[in-house]
Amino acid sequence: MKENNDGFVRADQIDLKSLDEQLERHLSRAWTMEKQRDGTATGGNDRAGREEWEIDPAKLIIKTVIARGTFGTVHRGIYDGLDVAVKLLDWGEEGHRTESEIASLRTAFTQEVVVWHKLDHPNVTKFIGATMGNSGLSIQSDSGFIGMPSNICCVVVEYLPGGALKSYLIKNRRKKLPFKVVVQLALDLARGLSYLHSKKIVHRDVKTENMLLDKQRTVKIADFGVARVEAQNPHDMTGETGTLGYMAPEVLNGNPYNRKCDVYSFGICLWEIYCCDMPYPDLSFSEVTSAVVRQNLRPEVPRCCPSALSNVMKKCWDANPDKRPEMDEVVTLIEAIDTTKGGGMIPADQAQGCLCFRKTRGP
Repeated sequence: MKENNDGFVRADQIDLKSLDEQLERHLSRAWTMEKQRDGTATGGNDRAGREEWEIDPAKLIIKTVIARGTFGTVHRGIYDGLDVAVKLLDWGEEGHRTESEIASLRTAFTQEVVVWHKLDHPNVTKFIGATMGNSGLSIQSDSGFIGMPSNICCVVVEYLPGGALKSYLIKNRRKKLPFKVVVQLALDLARGLSYLHSKKIVHRDVKTENMLLDKQRTVKIADFGVARVEAQNPHDMTGETGTLGYMAPEVLNGNPYNRKCDVYSFGICLWEIYCCDMPYPDLSFSEVTSAVVRQNLRPEVPRCCPSALSNVMKKCWDANPDKRPEMDEVVTLIEAIDTTKGGGMIPADQAQGCLCFRKTRGP
């Protein structure tokens, strides 16, 4: 694989074997087993042949559903005594999906495992393991255990009881958050993204819904389903990937992009954490796309927001990716913010008169 001076790998030259030869061997073995119909596909349960990241299905108990997606579900579970979240990806029975759909799902699964199992950071959700096309999975129910089809794939990660950051912000939408909490949440997210970028990984779907909270309210980045190793040439990374409202103008426009698309998304998340509100609530998808790209639309920063924080937002969501800071710079800027004098968002029902200009602004 060719690299530029910064060591970023071209996306069109990424070879899964060079990224992780063991993973590629396992996937080939799993795909072969999936096609077998003689009932002897037991390789995934062979302890001697299991990769270091591959779970032992006998140690996994899959419980209630906690989230549903287009191609799968997320369950509570227990793995080897640990509380875990289990992401089940269903390829569907043969004939119910096209070959291209199945290939796309396999690629997404492979991509997520390749990215996630290499990561180790306090602000990144801990990866426990994965398995693919294994007939040994079962779901616990009131009446016992229900076997899973052999085409089910699963990713097992630590369970974070605090739920999604987005849900936490919605709960605090009326009263808002103390400024110290705002800065700490922002710092957690910034440190996690800085770590990903140091590993040459672009998340590509940074949003508060994909950030989870542990018992101590520490933010941890989750959902690496669209993460990619960054290309040397930005022209190798194109196409709309992400969530509208958080997507950078260059991504919305279908132009080449790089890790700076994550920086833009972080700027939107920072506004959302401060305001405990959603950006562009009154605009349709097409209106947001047009306004962000053509009219430089950004969320309105409240007057009560301290300039040290609002400046970070504005730097991050600059229309020009080259003018956006690197995430390690963002970490430094946020670490320098003084929270001793307050500065939190003022709830609407308290915003009478000139509260934004009080010496101590907000909680």
